[in-house]
Amino acid sequence: MNIIGDRMAAAYDGAIEDLCGATPKGYYARRGTARAAVTHAGAATLNSAYDLSREPDLEALHELATEVSGQVEAWSIMIRDDADGAVADLATRHGLAARSELPLLACTVDELVFRADEAQRERVRRVGAAESDRYTDVLTRGFEVPDGLFGSLMGGAVLDAERIDGYLYEEAGQVLGTGLGMRARGVVGVFNIAVVPDARGRGLGRAITEKVVRDGIAAGVDAAYLQSSALGRSLYESMGFRFQENWIAFHA
Repeated sequence: MNIIGDRMAAAYDGAIEDLCGATPKGYYARRGTARAAVTHAGAATLNSAYDLSREPDLEALHELATEVSGQVEAWSIMIRDDADGAVADLATRHGLAARSELPLLACTVDELVFRADEAQRERVRRVGAAESDRYTDVLTRGFEVPDGLFGSLMGGAVLDAERIDGYLYEEAGQVLGTGLGMRARGVVGVFNIAVVPDARGRGLGRAITEKVVRDGIAAGVDAAYLQSSALGRSLYESMGFRFQENWIAFHA
């Protein structure tokens, strides 16, 4: 039993509910232990039917998958484990034949190692909804995805929401990176750590991540989590994050 994983899963669910409640086209629903979360962004993992319990409710997951697929073209089914392959079979019936692993990393605040350059850390500033277009532009360039893929994900009231904090890294008049912290259940989730290609390799990602976590600690959290790409994993592990488990996303 992974008690830390259970807690992070509950925190993730709370954060996604907040996000879907704030983003302009958001939709969130519960059915048993299953959830539906739709943002209308163009990435499959941002529109998902998911069940993060130990034993996914297949009937409820099927019903919510049908709801999600009826709203968006790019979507996914996400779970924590599929030992018997039942969810994979369900995903195949919904036309989701591809499978990706999403490594979950987490740590307590006592395990964190802060060593970002102080000058860089001071260049990370929190932003509100008035800068949502600017935030989305840098996020798009940082992740190197097509213009418009994120749609209105970060628009509306998202960056002014009580438990959601957005950040930009600015240097010499240029915005070079983004970050997002979403707090729920005493935990901060770290999202949207993105640095534009020309500014990579200089420690900006570390500075942004540290700012997200430090502000979470100031707000009272005692743990943090994130889903890491292969490229960023060594950075996060050097900060004290540790692998907990692989979540699974089924997509087209």
